Amino acid sequence: MIKMAVLYHSKSGNTCRMAQAIADGMKMVEGVEARIFPIHEPDAAYLAESCCVVMGTPTYLASMSGEMKTWLDGDARRLGLAGKLGGAFATADYVHGGADLAIQGILSHLMVLGMLLYSGGGACGKPVIHLGPVALKDHLEEAEPVFRLYGQRMANQAVKIFG
Repeated sequence: MIKMAVLYHSKSGNTCRMAQAIADGMKMVEGVEARIFPIHEPDAAYLAESCCVVMGTPTYLASMSGEMKTWLDGDARRLGLAGKLGGAFATADYVHGGADLAIQGILSHLMVLGMLLYSGGGACGKPVIHLGPVALKDHLEEAEPVFRLYGQRMANQAVKIFG
């Protein structure tokens, strides 16, 4: 069984909801177990056994949340994420609120931590998810299928690499 994890920071519950959608998509791939954790309550033993870790944040001021940035700069560095497949996602209030920038910020941190990044990009066809999926607060239900598909794509890639 391949283990995968989705870590998130969420104040309103929107980012948590999208984390669950990604994990649900991961579980659609045979042989994959997926769990979600808030960034301040990760299961270190489960993460150590996970081959893929996806991280999500709400978007604040066109960036990741301060809590996510602080966590990535500190606690994340002690989780042994190097060599694992990584990805990112964000929630936002507005279409042009900077969610892509929030995702890029997380992806930059994941590279520094030594993770292998993947999103599927245009290679997986439509819907194209170049950096990672974004959900708008007033359209969460519409976004859930894309988030599940993203989780499925991440799981398929993890199975190819680590399976």
